[in-house]
Amino acid sequence: MREFFAMSGYGLYVWSSLLLTFTIIGLNVYLARRALRDARQMAQRRLAANDSESRPAVTKQEATS
Repeated sequence: MREFFAMSGYGLYVWSSLLLTFTIIGLNVYLARRALRDARQMAQRRLAANDSESRPAVTKQEATS
């Protein structure tokens, strides 16, 4: 088992490369999900702002009658 992890003296390079690869892939997935979440929130805010702008304002007189 020790021979497998040592990989004939290249284990340090192999395992560090593997660790770096999976770290970068994990970071890429995390950042993509965060960007998607932020884009969805911004889209919802824009829709809410457009809805409030397109609706006519209700005055006090109209609300009480």
